Amino acid sequence: MSKQVFLGGVYLIFGSILGMIAMSILNGTMCAQTRSKALPAASDAIQSNSGRLSTNPTDPARKEILPSAAPLALNSLQGRYTPEELINIRVYENSNRSVVNINTRSVRQDWYFSESATEGEGSGAVLSKDGYILTNFHVIAGAQEITVTLFNGKTYSALVKGVDPSNDIAVIQIGANPDELFPVTLGNSAELKVGQRIFAIGNPFGLERTLTVGIISSLNRTLPSRLQSRLIKQVIQIDAAINPGNSGGPLMDSRGYMVGMNTAIASKTGQSAGVGFAVPSNTISRVVKQLIKHGKIIVPTIGINKALQTDKGLLIIQLEDDGPAARAGLRGPKIVVQKRRIGNMIGNFKTLDRSAADIIYSIDGNLIHGADDFLTIIESHKPGDVVKVGVIRDGMKTEIPVTLELSSDDAEIQKQESEEPNWN
Repeated sequence: MSKQVFLGGVYLIFGSILGMIAMSILNGTMCAQTRSKALPAASDAIQSNSGRLSTNPTDPARKEILPSAAPLALNSLQGRYTPEELINIRVYENSNRSVVNINTRSVRQDWYFSESATEGEGSGAVLSKDGYILTNFHVIAGAQEITVTLFNGKTYSALVKGVDPSNDIAVIQIGANPDELFPVTLGNSAELKVGQRIFAIGNPFGLERTLTVGIISSLNRTLPSRLQSRLIKQVIQIDAAINPGNSGGPLMDSRGYMVGMNTAIASKTGQSAGVGFAVPSNTISRVVKQLIKHGKIIVPTIGINKALQTDKGLLIIQLEDDGPAARAGLRGPKIVVQKRRIGNMIGNFKTLDRSAADIIYSIDGNLIHGADDFLTIIESHKPGDVVKVGVIRDGMKTEIPVTLELSSDDAEIQKQESEEPNWN
């Protein structure tokens, strides 16, 4: 055999071996490409029972999903959105139908008895299938006409059911079909923590059902009330953007519970500056029940009509005749009659001696710094409760027990309710 023939045989055998290796590599590559098409991308990975992300096709969770899943199902929400975005989406989709748009119209008289119409807008939250809507008092204050627009675009006229100006809370009612109403679920605002994520939904600038996200910046703030000398207590401070039109809208937590009602912003321009405030849900829950039942807040009275704030406490100026405080022995100013000569005439003149009046410095051991402190403590009780009123009298401190009662107006309301026939 010649040398050339021997070398040719060797080259042929070597070439065959290389060809087989190349085919093997090519087939392996094609198989790998085929497998990659059959499996979801890494972004579509689902969580296994251990809580870790898994792309193993033999994972038990995948066995349940892959065989029956349509191609689009592999590109699930978990793959397209971050966990934070999924929370935002869930809260909005579960809550936005509970938010309504409130428009008001009022008429005022100008000079020469001409009338001009003014319009306002705000937000509200559905409280029940009976058509009760929660909003701020300042949203509907002074309105002659109130209309409510639901998530489906239907508009209804609303009637005021009850208001509490001291807490900026109002309840209105519409005659909508119950199937169109999706009530919110009130949460427990006492459980809130600074730094917790919250979600504000409302209608800023008339843009319906807008979602803004932020955190709780602080708790237990106070805001001036619509009533003089009163404060809204335990207010929630948030950094979520709220603007004109957001007032009355719900403040939600990440579980979808309503934990507050957006009520005010701190801004020199009237637009969001990252400092917003909300009335807590626990206050709302306490107030709304009375507004629906009575149309107002029924609180006990102590029978003090007027008091003057001093550096020592509240100086009693006027007591209600035969009221609880007067019967308990609290003292107001003493009327002093003096004779005076004016020209040739001599007459009796009455003056008030305020030095004889009691100064209230505490109730049940709680120091009183102003009228709001005093009223807040009294209103936290119910009629029939006995409070110990600490007073300064003739320079000495003493405590006088006073039994709280219903005011005459509230007593009449309860009397009428008790006399209403029971048709059941």
